[in-house]
Amino acid sequence: MSTPVESRQAKVIDELRVFIKKVLSDPTIAVKSIDIARKLRTEADADELIAREISANTTIRIPEKWSEADRMFLDIIHEVLDDEEALY
Repeated sequence: MSTPVESRQAKVIDELRVFIKKVLSDPTIAVKSIDIARKLRTEADADELIAREISANTTIRIPEKWSEADRMFLDIIHEVLDDEEALY
């Protein structure tokens, strides 16, 4: 029997596997997601706006109640944009 932590980790891994498959099958998802985040990152409630816009314009669906994998995806987008800013 798995522990709650192991079950949660398995769920996150499964969600990330589905996400990675979507990105690999449609490489425009990454570009669109970064463009959306770049445009909205300074707005109030930026993560909420970014999540809704990505859901509306890609095959990625981020529900109103975010999972750990959803939060991780949004955090990684911010890291990419921070790295991008650091280059300039």
